[in-house]
Amino acid sequence: MTDQDIPAVAIDDVTCRFISADGKAMLALQDFSLRVGRGEFCAIVGPTGCGKSTTLNLITGLLKPTTGTVRVMGKPVAGIDPRIGFVFQNDAIFPWRNVIDNVAAGPMFRGRGATQAKSLAQDWLRRVGLEKFPLHYPHQLSGGMRKRVSLAQTFINSPEIMLMDEPFSALDMQTRTVMQDELLQLWAGSGGSVVFVTHDLEEAIALSDRVVVLTSRPARIKHVYEIDLPRPRVMSEVRYEPAFVRYARDIWDDLRAEVKIG
Repeated sequence: MTDQDIPAVAIDDVTCRFISADGKAMLALQDFSLRVGRGEFCAIVGPTGCGKSTTLNLITGLLKPTTGTVRVMGKPVAGIDPRIGFVFQNDAIFPWRNVIDNVAAGPMFRGRGATQAKSLAQDWLRRVGLEKFPLHYPHQLSGGMRKRVSLAQTFINSPEIMLMDEPFSALDMQTRTVMQDELLQLWAGSGGSVVFVTHDLEEAIALSDRVVVLTSRPARIKHVYEIDLPRPRVMSEVRYEPAFVRYARDIWDDLRAEVKIG
């Protein structure tokens, strides 16, 4: 087996329990297994509170499974892996740093000199359309611009796996569509794998190679849909494809039953 045959992420028979604030045991995931291939864009959808974000935390190593195994690039997860990038729902950018310093922070933390890191940051600001705003501070930026900073922060470190937890949910529809297109372009040029958590079913279908539908808590995988839509995709156009409409109808039928249970 070559390295390319080894999944980027392999979650096998995982059960995950928490102790709630009132001292009760809570079962988040049960008998949960998932594979994400190299270079694959995998979206995860499910009812609110079913364990989608828990899945991402298992991959990062921030959370350990109660039973079962989690592997990244074929090796058990043991702490924070520098090959993994994370884009959060809320912006994880430093309010006291300007745009270029925010984007350069990752390379500098990983040992790059300041001059080299800022040169690399300038290149990524150009790629995300922020080359005219390097000295602006986060409070001076729109929501879409702040999200561009977050994407540049992630991609500048050349992650092999990108975990995204509803990164565009706070944006208006027009800005969200633009950012989804930006993400697809950046991902296509990176060769990395993406695990993308979202409540937006249309977003999941339009972006991904596979959509994984989770059950209500404790989460299991209910169904996996292979999304056979040609790439490259344009978000404003792909939603009108007949195949897209069929996927949306079928996946919603699956998801609606779980939402009612939840």
